Amino acid sequence: MSGARGLLRAVRAGGALAATVMLAACASTAHRIQPLPPQPVPPPPGAAQIARIPDAVPRPEPRSVHGNPPFYDALGHRYFVLGTADGYLERGVASWYGPTFQGGNTSSGEPYDMYGMTAAHKTLPLPTYARVTNLANGRSVVVRINDRGPFVANRIIDLSYTAAAKLDMLREGTAMVEVRALEPGAAGSAVPAVAPPAAAPEAAPATQPATAPPPVPAAGTAEPPAAPALPPLYVQTGAFGDPANAGRQLARLHAAGLASAFILPPPQGKPPLYRVRIGPVGSVAEFDALAARLAGLGIPDPRLVTD
Repeated sequence: MSGARGLLRAVRAGGALAATVMLAACASTAHRIQPLPPQPVPPPPGAAQIARIPDAVPRPEPRSVHGNPPFYDALGHRYFVLGTADGYLERGVASWYGPTFQGGNTSSGEPYDMYGMTAAHKTLPLPTYARVTNLANGRSVVVRINDRGPFVANRIIDLSYTAAAKLDMLREGTAMVEVRALEPGAAGSAVPAVAPPAAAPEAAPATQPATAPPPVPAAGTAEPPAAPALPPLYVQTGAFGDPANAGRQLARLHAAGLASAFILPPPQGKPPLYRVRIGPVGSVAEFDALAARLAGLGIPDPRLVTD
């Protein structure tokens, strides 16, 4: 979990108060809470218990009365709430939030449950169901988005403790993910079964020497399936219909020392769009450092892409 989480949540609260003033003409505002005073929180469940917590199940719901203004402001940025989640797909960095906000109100007015399968997003309508996939390990969960945030650069979604645990990203605090909005009953709304994080190995039986070699598979026994190969991630800095414009941006990136920048020409039969990309990018830290360099070049909001 990010070390700036407390500040982040306080800023969300400040953004909500500012939105109340700045959106006086709107029927509702994006409400946020401040971190709650220290309070007893149930101990985190173990890996086996986490695995038994079901994912959110997409179902038809009306838009929340709270948390869906046309727009709101936070940290000097204006965010426009989307009219619909249909077709939404984004790749970027996820973070998570936990005990500090347990039991407080989310932007939709619902209590925050760190052990539920929920998330916060800056612009998707509340509620929205989404599949979140960890692009580093292929783990996938479905969450119900009922909150606003995270208001930190290069972060696209804030997950509950349980959702982050199921994606195996608690230790690092962040992960590169894909967020895909789901429609109730649509194909792909179910989440494929993923094995929980491996538990600590059990002690060897007393009759077996501690130094015994691992058992050798019998002839013809299939090896355990390998982890799925995940596509490389790139940072897209621009997409241009005019190849000359793409060439000019590429020259700027090379002049700034970003030697891995390149132009991806349009696929055959597709609209003529020349995409400028950098990479591949292998970690959140590398992505953050690259995003900071691009911001210094006047190229904000870089996107993570795989194809």
